Amino acid sequence: MNTLQVLHDDFSHWKCTKCNEQLVFAPVELVYLESKFSVELPTCPSCGYVLIPESLALEKMAEVERLLEDK
Repeated sequence: MNTLQVLHDDFSHWKCTKCNEQLVFAPVELVYLESKFSVELPTCPSCGYVLIPESLALEKMAEVERLLEDK
């Protein structure tokens, strides 16, 4: 499975509020309607918290959901 790179913004100034660690891009497996996607997202290297920016959730992810539901 190829890992998709969908974000091009700089998240190096973002930190995990729980661990105080800087977020780094890491592959994350997303599942929706039995479809799996590996996506590179900002993640806390310590606790594994994943940041899904609002723009990604409301635009690209919503578009993929609609496409999968129409199948």
